[in-house]
Amino acid sequence: MQNKVLILDFGSQYTQLIARRVRELFIFCEIFPYNKIPENVEKYKAVILSGSPFSVHNQDAPHPDLSKIKGKIPLLGVCYGAQYLAHNFGGNVELSNTREYGRANLSFIEENGILFKYLELDAQVWMSHADTIAKLPDNFYKIASTEDVEFAAYKIHNEQTYGIQFHPEVYHTTDGKQLLENFLVDIANVKQDWTPLSFVETTVADLKEKLQDDKVVLGLSGGVDSTVAAVLLDKAIGKNLYCIFVNNGLLRKHEFERVLDQYQHMGLNIKGVDASDKFLEKLEGITDPEGKRKAIGNTFIDVFDDEAHLISDVSWLGQGTIYPDVIESVSVKGPSATIKSHHNVGGLPDFMKLKIVEPLRMLFKDEVRRVGKSLGIDDELLGRHPFPGPGLGIRILGDVTDEKVRILQEVDFIFVEGLKNWNLYDNVWQAGAMLLPVDSVGVMGDERTYEKVVALRAVSSTDGMTADWVDLPYKFLQEISNKIINGVKGVNRVVYDISSKPPATIEWE
Repeated sequence: MQNKVLILDFGSQYTQLIARRVRELFIFCEIFPYNKIPENVEKYKAVILSGSPFSVHNQDAPHPDLSKIKGKIPLLGVCYGAQYLAHNFGGNVELSNTREYGRANLSFIEENGILFKYLELDAQVWMSHADTIAKLPDNFYKIASTEDVEFAAYKIHNEQTYGIQFHPEVYHTTDGKQLLENFLVDIANVKQDWTPLSFVETTVADLKEKLQDDKVVLGLSGGVDSTVAAVLLDKAIGKNLYCIFVNNGLLRKHEFERVLDQYQHMGLNIKGVDASDKFLEKLEGITDPEGKRKAIGNTFIDVFDDEAHLISDVSWLGQGTIYPDVIESVSVKGPSATIKSHHNVGGLPDFMKLKIVEPLRMLFKDEVRRVGKSLGIDDELLGRHPFPGPGLGIRILGDVTDEKVRILQEVDFIFVEGLKNWNLYDNVWQAGAMLLPVDSVGVMGDERTYEKVVALRAVSSTDGMTADWVDLPYKFLQEISNKIINGVKGVNRVVYDISSKPPATIEWE
């Protein structure tokens, strides 16, 4: 794919957002750390330098080798990227005397300039930096200002190199998408031809060439990512794809039967394996969240390996890995030390001796859904909320038992079905219930009870990286609480979690 854009990451919290905005323009882009610039960089049609938590004056500030890029490929520096170019080529970057964080408005725009085409004076932009460019290098010139920031944007004479000291990728920069389109389409001449259909055509052709007549085994989870990955592989290799759907005993109520039925109706070559007893046995007495994840992950590998060995001559393992996982693994800061274990199939042991194929490794979650829609996958499957790999095992705080799983499955079922009945399900990114290791006093009839507390959680998000709690109607919460307390033996109190991410995570463990 020659028609693509490179984003160099300097550790900004907004880097993935730049990529998302570029993709929204139907332009393919890739993120690489600033110190791992691809060898074939000349094949990219444009390059964007991200922001950074660093100052250009920090001793360990990022210092990329731009010798193959600057002046040769259209280049846009954003925030730190703009300051780095100015600082490194003879300008002066200083600590600002005024607070340059938050909303600002353009007070000057170069007449007839391409980068700010269709943007109006007074357009809102979002600043987020302590340093500011005090003086431009000799061959740079100003193309935009705000009241407090003289060099809000600049261009280099006789080069398609630009810098902006604000963030076009964030929602608060009202015409940010337009500015990115001006740079990529009008300045860099990038074609807007990256669509779900074009992705499917290219990916299926690549998979056919890569896999030939080889057999692939794929662990299906019932989630969007593994489902879309399976359908892409099925289009490429048909019955040479062997799907395995494992019931770990920690799925939602009726989920194993429902999902298996849906997959079979889709024509996938799938086998359902009920290993509930084995998982619950391995979890006995474990209370530490990471210990539970490892026990579930290791048991999954054992079950999956046993099933894979029943298929002769398997060469490949299919996975539903998506782009945020790929970026995380090669980030500027290195792989996160806090990545939870059992991500996807994750960390399969060497003895499986399988090569990995990941058809979705370049997509964000919302793109996976759009690709799935273009493949004709049922809306109910595509709209399914994300569900953690370890399932209810990490929504039961403390040790996991048959009885606790039963209680939580019933509570979760009432909550999720209620969301669907009230037409609230599609407005929620993820919803579920947590069983707390707390006995609460209650009164049922004339008797005093000491029974469990459950916490309901519903959040809105685009990709799960940040999330806000959903303001569900009081009447709905009242109805669900009554149904749970009256209908689920062992629960006498229901609470609703109103924490956002950050600082809280979506799951409790």
